Amino acid sequence: MNANQFLKAVEQLQGWRETAFLLALAERGFVNYALFSDAIGMKGGAKMRLILDQAWDLLQRDNAEAAVPPLLARLEALSPDVEKYDAYGVYPAFDFCRLLEQALLSRLNPDRHRASEASQWATATVMNFIEVSEAGDLDEDALVRLLEQHELMKIDKAFQRDLVLSVKRQRTPTEEFIDSLKARAANEGVSNLGISLND
Repeated sequence: MNANQFLKAVEQLQGWRETAFLLALAERGFVNYALFSDAIGMKGGAKMRLILDQAWDLLQRDNAEAAVPPLLARLEALSPDVEKYDAYGVYPAFDFCRLLEQALLSRLNPDRHRASEASQWATATVMNFIEVSEAGDLDEDALVRLLEQHELMKIDKAFQRDLVLSVKRQRTPTEEFIDSLKARAANEGVSNLGISLND
């Protein structure tokens, strides 16, 4: 699947498939939120984990729209304000919140396409992390090469491509499929930035 095929496939996602795609992107970034929350003493990780799990559960339910606004309210209360913190970690944490918000909103308003932009946000989280942690004083050409060849970028690209193919091929959101998708996205607790809660 080349880049254009991937973009087209993401653009075509609708309904539960789009929601599942968005949730998987959020799941991959959850650790970034949990680590930041712990680092600033907010202890929001467990509460956010609950919101994310409940969002996954909604995929199995018809007419689950009424359950979404309370989850959105709780998500907003736990989302960090990037203006308030000097630490870099606030950005990947906020990016996770944004992805989860889009997943929830896709249940409320399935007519508005969100997956393409969310896919770009998820990749940008990885790109920004590499720039901050490894780019130093690289010129633009060297930075482009670094990003193109970086293992985290390759992993993100492979993950997103596998993800879109999986949801496209699946006829219905069975419990078994959703569980396997969630587990794959969770990546044994390693986030899209290559960090885990055990680090």
